[in-house]
Amino acid sequence: MPKVNVYNMLGEQVGEIELDENIFGVEVNQHVVYEVVKNQLANKRQGTQSAKTRAEVRGGGRKPWRQKGTGRARQGSIRAPHFTGGGVTFAPKPRDYSYSVPKKVRRLAMKSALTSKVLNNEIIVIDEINFDAPKTKDMANFLTKINADKKALIVMGDKNENVIRSANNIPNVQTALVNTLNVYDILKYNSFIITKDAVRKVEEVYA
Repeated sequence: MPKVNVYNMLGEQVGEIELDENIFGVEVNQHVVYEVVKNQLANKRQGTQSAKTRAEVRGGGRKPWRQKGTGRARQGSIRAPHFTGGGVTFAPKPRDYSYSVPKKVRRLAMKSALTSKVLNNEIIVIDEINFDAPKTKDMANFLTKINADKKALIVMGDKNENVIRSANNIPNVQTALVNTLNVYDILKYNSFIITKDAVRKVEEVYA
């Protein structure tokens, strides 16, 4: 079983924790991770883009000049795609980009992402994260003491408003709960900061 150090909020080591090798020690499947990240990004697309085709652009009903005798190329409408102000060829229309991925694929991708954090030494386990009041300065000091990267994801077992609000104004720092954790966020942030109880909840969910 992989072992990692446990730190307190002062950055001091206070022990070790054994991670479940079925979640944090699997063989990383890059293709599955790619498929799930692609799915997440597709599902986030609004799909509201729209442009007009030549049939929808106003005007152009009259033939601009006669068919023969002018020396110019024959034209039927000044709203054809090659004219300024004309319609768009294969114009994008509102559509739904979302699709589903099998549950087993999503679980394997999550395990692969978590394992990659352990292999790259990017996981930081904290015994407990708590602030007396929401203060951005306290969160910044905490991240400095534990040597977290500027891009950090903080995962908690239970919702803590003081922690969430303390992190809100720091660029590239995001908080998440175990039930909102996703593959894209795990890979997006360099430092994966997780509380001890959140580790156990992750192991319960993905066991």
